[in-house]
Amino acid sequence: MDADFNRRQVLYWRLIARLFSREEQASLESASLAVVEDLGLPAALLDPSVSVDTIVQRFPDLAGDFDGLMTPEAGADAERDPAAEVRRAALAAKVLLNVFDTGSGSVSATQLARWQSDAGWLERALGQEPGSLRRQGGGGQSGGSGSGMGGTLGELEGDLISRMQLREVLADPKLAAQLTPSMSLIEQLLRDKSNLSGVALANAKSLIRRFVDEVAAVLRTQVERTAVGTIDRSVPPKRVFRNLDLDRTIWKNLTNWSPEDRKLYVDRLFYRHTASRTTPSRLIVVVDQSGSMLDSMVNCTILASIFAGLPKVDVHLIAYDTRAIDLTPWVHDPFEVLLRTKLGGGNDGPVAMAMARPKIAEPRHTAMVWISDFYEFDRSQPLYDSIVAVHRSGVRFIPVGSVTSSGQGVVNPWFRQRFKDLGTPVISGHIRKLVFELKNFLA
Repeated sequence: MDADFNRRQVLYWRLIARLFSREEQASLESASLAVVEDLGLPAALLDPSVSVDTIVQRFPDLAGDFDGLMTPEAGADAERDPAAEVRRAALAAKVLLNVFDTGSGSVSATQLARWQSDAGWLERALGQEPGSLRRQGGGGQSGGSGSGMGGTLGELEGDLISRMQLREVLADPKLAAQLTPSMSLIEQLLRDKSNLSGVALANAKSLIRRFVDEVAAVLRTQVERTAVGTIDRSVPPKRVFRNLDLDRTIWKNLTNWSPEDRKLYVDRLFYRHTASRTTPSRLIVVVDQSGSMLDSMVNCTILASIFAGLPKVDVHLIAYDTRAIDLTPWVHDPFEVLLRTKLGGGNDGPVAMAMARPKIAEPRHTAMVWISDFYEFDRSQPLYDSIVAVHRSGVRFIPVGSVTSSGQGVVNPWFRQRFKDLGTPVISGHIRKLVFELKNFLA
């Protein structure tokens, strides 16, 4: 047993050494080779330049060994057989090294495709469908088991994409179809869209659409789950089965209980009130479209489109950097909104406020959501003064520092303190916080 333990440790020490330094350590390499050969496994398992696909093509019998390799169940089985645990360590080290040793410098389309394939094998080893964990990490909105690993894989893929010639991939429909939509990929596509045409542009639009649809599905669920509206008891309840208040009906009819028959005779049914009291509301969303705010912008444009689909909610959308653009005509389609944005530049809030203020018709029925890090080009005081005026007019002003999956974001401390003093503290965190605030306003 001690010999098996030592052999397993050699494989893991070699894995750690290679992940932190690409230089080979002769003693670990020779010891690992001896272990692999003793197990009857191919020496190619130790070569990070050889993909897992290549391994299983040359040695088909190994294909099934990777499935569920790193699940708790497989670990429990291997613990009962020390030799099997060494074999498991050799195969796991292969997948981990290929996925996490991404190197540096430029990346070719072939290298990206190979990494994606190896990442698929890692997902299979974890008991997941290939691509599933990367979709969890890329979209940033879904959870569940494996979402931490999914985030890591999504970040690695994003780093590889940022180091490659993306246009080369987009021009190849087969390679483009293998890309996993993620925030880092969407940022690159939005920055480079003016340089794309033909097949590459069509593939870029398809990827953006896929990402928007995936995030929208999650955000729509969050909006639906958040309670909204106060019950309007002046409206009689609909006398339909789904509104039947069974507990109240039983309670009110208890006097009709017959001990002899052992039956409750119901002479009156009670129904729940479900009609909500609503007032027409205007929602003005102002989004900083500088590069540092991309995550928030994507989330908020999608969120704005969802609220625009609610009854009696009038949504207006403005994006700005050093100039402002009114995107209200496309607010129902976040895909079109994103295609019309131009990331980058600085922050000139007063320009956006000049476009937003005329949209305020009934201040007490208006909410203004302002998404930015509030780092202005020496125009902090003018923007703050106009915000104070809007707030005092009766508009519900909601400053948002970030609405991301992680909740991470930096906000200008000068603005943060003043918003707090004004009684409108900055929302900076998970997008669920903004959903909750907006639903409260509409209630």
